[in-house]
Amino acid sequence: MQMKAYSNDLRERVAAACAAPGATQTAVAARFCVSVSFVEKLRQRSGPAPLLGAAARAELGACLRQQPDATLDELRAWVAALGGPAVSVATMGRAVQALDWRRKKRASTPPSATPPG
Repeated sequence: MQMKAYSNDLRERVAAACAAPGATQTAVAARFCVSVSFVEKLRQRSGPAPLLGAAARAELGACLRQQPDATLDELRAWVAALGGPAVSVATMGRAVQALDWRRKKRASTPPSATPPG
């Protein structure tokens, strides 16, 4: 006998219930009549919460609009000075990418001497 896959709606509700403060995997599993291992695997797939919350990402966006050529270290210092969390360069790079911010290349860079192809 083949089991049907859980619906996306159920997965979303279980994930939301897991995110609630004080929720245990056992209690969530009992509430939605699913196994504890399903809840564990669902939480593992969703990954940890981002270190830069919505407020910090908004501050980062404001920083980028004011100084679009800022380095990742400068952005880290700026966000930390505004009360945001201290994060690594890699985390800041991912946050900038998540904002869909593109690095502007310098117009003075000479073209490559290597022929294309």
